[in-house]
Amino acid sequence: MTFSRVAAGFAVTASYCHIEADGNRSEGQGVFTAYPDHPDMLLYFVNSRGLPREPPAQASWLGGILTVDRRSERGTARHTFEVAGNVMTHTAGLRLGAATEFTRFMTSVGQRAPDPGPGSRLKAPEPVPAVPRLERA
Repeated sequence: MTFSRVAAGFAVTASYCHIEADGNRSEGQGVFTAYPDHPDMLLYFVNSRGLPREPPAQASWLGGILTVDRRSERGTARHTFEVAGNVMTHTAGLRLGAATEFTRFMTSVGQRAPDPGPGSRLKAPEPVPAVPRLERA
């Protein structure tokens, strides 16, 4: 999964490509942005699975963890993102049908790509700034 700061820091894009052992490929693109008047975030996400497009998802911060609930007619997918230093842990769970609890199906751990150094043709990733905490009036 790759995250990039865009639009002068007003949004962050997320993109992924996953290839199963059988060769099936899944890709997705998302855009996170913060509301101007409160600390919650919005995520709009599309993927290559061809499922009906979902409305934008609400995301909120609690204890340094970003939690995203993506709702559809099938149920709710919950994603959490937690960053500690240069390491990000992403978990995903599903609550389908009449289920009352989420069933975790994935945990992935990623590390910030190192700076490629001077003279490299690779571009170093830009650090993603902390999301400002706006106080409610």
